[in-house]
Amino acid sequence: MTTPPPHIEIDGDPATDPGLLAALMTGFGHFTAMQVRDGRVKGLDLHLARLDRATRELFDQELDGKRVRALITGALETSGQRNASVRVYVYPDIRIAVTVAAPAPDGLGAPQRLTTAEYWRPAPHIKHLGGFGQSYHREAALRAGYDEAVLTSPYGEIAEGAVTNIAFWDGTSLVWPSAPCLEGITMALLEPRLPSVRRPVTLADLSGYRAALVTNSRSIAAVTAIDEVTFAVDEELMERVYSTYDSVEWDEL
Repeated sequence: MTTPPPHIEIDGDPATDPGLLAALMTGFGHFTAMQVRDGRVKGLDLHLARLDRATRELFDQELDGKRVRALITGALETSGQRNASVRVYVYPDIRIAVTVAAPAPDGLGAPQRLTTAEYWRPAPHIKHLGGFGQSYHREAALRAGYDEAVLTSPYGEIAEGAVTNIAFWDGTSLVWPSAPCLEGITMALLEPRLPSVRRPVTLADLSGYRAALVTNSRSIAAVTAIDEVTFAVDEELMERVYSTYDSVEWDEL
């Protein structure tokens, strides 16, 4: 079955040109990505805060959260979808694009094999557009048969995945790398709800961890390998992590 293209609206008006969003994405801006179920979102306040912070930093303007919520709700209604993968893009002059696509599957994602790439994103605290570097390394990883790339410094310090956050289990706590990275919403929801610490993690440290996992807006998945270092899938840990995420309340748009 062919996946239908996402429904796209710009400032509340349906985009009639399917190439419009692609053209916008080559410019200067930022975005957030979320899963919507029955018109509700986990961590909605975190998404709105992320968008506002980035808008202030990039454009020196506030972003009206009520406007964002209204645009998401309108796009969902127009598309006829209550369950969806939604992205909100913000551009100069506070133009806002909303895309509505098929929802990601619920539940834990399939275990993943990762490979490393020497690259750290510029301004990693912003979920910005123009991510050629991370896209380049992720596509190279996929072509090589891996599921994701892990971004490292020239000295082997791990920051994040190309489109994920990564955490390591030491038997007591989830260890989130302290290197500069984008703090994803799923990470932000899990970190305060589970035993967690942030500290430097290097490639040389990997064999000392019992398990690893990645998170993003679409899934939480165990990691089975990073290059030649293998990890067992800790079923108990993964169930604990997912049940913690699943217990987070959904916020009405």
